[in-house]
Amino acid sequence: MAKTIILYNLKDGVTEEDYVKWCQSYKGPLLLGFKGAKSYTLLKMMGGLEGDGQKGIPATPTSGPYKYIAIYDLESPEDMDRVRQTKEYKEEFYPRWYSDWVADFCTLSGIEIYHGEND
Repeated sequence: MAKTIILYNLKDGVTEEDYVKWCQSYKGPLLLGFKGAKSYTLLKMMGGLEGDGQKGIPATPTSGPYKYIAIYDLESPEDMDRVRQTKEYKEEFYPRWYSDWVADFCTLSGIEIYHGEND
């Protein structure tokens, strides 16, 4: 399975309540409607740990650089390429997400090499 992970913060003046409503009513259903889409998850980060094993720096609490992480699961990497080429994504969704909602962001894409879960 392919995954796209988007780390980001909201623009100043955007409320979390408004953004969550937009995600529930538009963003999530749109992304799930594309061919090859398996799931879409939006996480609000509450904090974490930061360290550096290479330098021997132990983990310490951090708020992290991004407040939101979205995880988009697709059947294949080619599916994400196809999604990005659709009119709905490149002319409607992305310009709106970029100009109305999001401040700084980082997008990462990869393929799943291990997945485990308990019953």
